[in-house]
Amino acid sequence: MIGKGRREAAFLFLLLCAPAWSHAQDVQAGAKKAETCAACHGPNGNAPTQPQFPILAAQTARYTYLQLRDFQEGRRTDPMMDPIVKPLSRQDMQDLAAYFAAQKPRPNPFKADPARVTKGKAKADETLCTMCHLGGFIGQNEIPRVAGQQHDYVVKQLKDFKNRVRTNDAGNMTAVSRTLSDDDIENLAHYLASLY
Repeated sequence: MIGKGRREAAFLFLLLCAPAWSHAQDVQAGAKKAETCAACHGPNGNAPTQPQFPILAAQTARYTYLQLRDFQEGRRTDPMMDPIVKPLSRQDMQDLAAYFAAQKPRPNPFKADPARVTKGKAKADETLCTMCHLGGFIGQNEIPRVAGQQHDYVVKQLKDFKNRVRTNDAGNMTAVSRTLSDDDIENLAHYLASLY
């Protein structure tokens, strides 16, 4: 029989390693499930040739999972996503989220206008975007990574938030986007697309 201290150490070791093991299994399961996603979101979640679809590579797992769930439960709608998400189980969504979070993003091929990038950075600073999206716009938990995101996708989402077409954000993005002009939105999209 092992001593109490050794039992506690063994338990702690297993506790610390368990998330890594389950995460690896989730990523592997997600890789297979993500084959359908590649048609629009590109290999490994990088969609450089289809600017209307978001880049999912390195997206926070929590955000991806919540968006899939919101599509499934009707809090967010899209004619292409709705039928794809409908049959997914909770585990499927978690596996997909883990898979995309583990992927490495590629630089966005969008040719950002340097003047718009400068204006977009100034607007992002003024609006305090990094308070939620963090420095480098890498995202956190349910806040998405928007660094290197598709220009066209950013423009559409900001306009959808502004016009209350998209409302699955607890009001945060709706409130911020209502302060933005169309020119601000364009500048922010150039700035975010230029980040890597």
